[in-house]
Amino acid sequence: MPENINYKHLHYFWVVAHEGSIAQASKALHITPQTISGQLSLLENRIGSPLFNKAGRGLALTDTGRLVLRYADDIFDLGRELSDVLRGVPAVGPLEFIVSASSALPKTIVHKIIDPVLHMEQPVTLTCKEGPIADIIAELAVHKVDMVLSDTPLNGELSVQAFNHKLGESGITFFVSPHLVHKYKPNFPESLNGAPILLPTKQNAIRQQFDKWTEKRNISPVIKGQFDDSALMKSFGKEGAGIFFMPSVMTKEVCNAFNVKAIGQTREFTQSFYAISAERKIKHLAVSLICDAARESLFGE
Repeated sequence: MPENINYKHLHYFWVVAHEGSIAQASKALHITPQTISGQLSLLENRIGSPLFNKAGRGLALTDTGRLVLRYADDIFDLGRELSDVLRGVPAVGPLEFIVSASSALPKTIVHKIIDPVLHMEQPVTLTCKEGPIADIIAELAVHKVDMVLSDTPLNGELSVQAFNHKLGESGITFFVSPHLVHKYKPNFPESLNGAPILLPTKQNAIRQQFDKWTEKRNISPVIKGQFDDSALMKSFGKEGAGIFFMPSVMTKEVCNAFNVKAIGQTREFTQSFYAISAERKIKHLAVSLICDAARESLFGE
């Protein structure tokens, strides 16, 4: 394999391979079949091996052709990703901003963190996604998203070059349906002992902190349900299925939206929030605004 390949020749090969024939590639590229055929011959001469065999009226890849195509797919996919990255600084038109949030984060606080970008002077087209942290970090690594929101910092377990920007942290408030307030608000947090409780699943970092906290305080609530979706957990709590907790910065919104009451709060364990970006020094205007607004207003740092 030569050290240097003409990428124009490689692009012609790539189009022919995907179109199935030189004639179809000619239509797609608006170039004469003779030109494409000549460029393919030059590429094969550089490589030292044929890339296609004739197959009826079309062409079939050789073993070498299949190998070259795999690399060509990666090369031209990266080219498209580069175009996507450059969308973050458009000369005109709205700024495109794609953010992914860990599915462990409550939607209410995700909204509060992201909301400032909709009030930027420059128009913004916002796309919000969510999923398991490993999946959305992988998308960040290939620039399919501009920022990831998480309650845990990125660590060395994921072989991805990305950078943590701590937004802040919040104490924890416990909520219950109004008709149960009189039972569990007095003598909090000892009142949690034997009380029905609704919890995030154990894969969530905040659940692990809660378990350590109750063990330290020798409190043993009765687990009535475990949830990946915090909105569903709050809905069960609204109906009186049990006590649940949320970050204290959400207290007002949770009480109003779900008609529940706070019975107590603690800072003996807290929930942290991070913006994770592909760059150490934040360049995207929306990411910078989110970090500044969260630290100054939402978390009061």
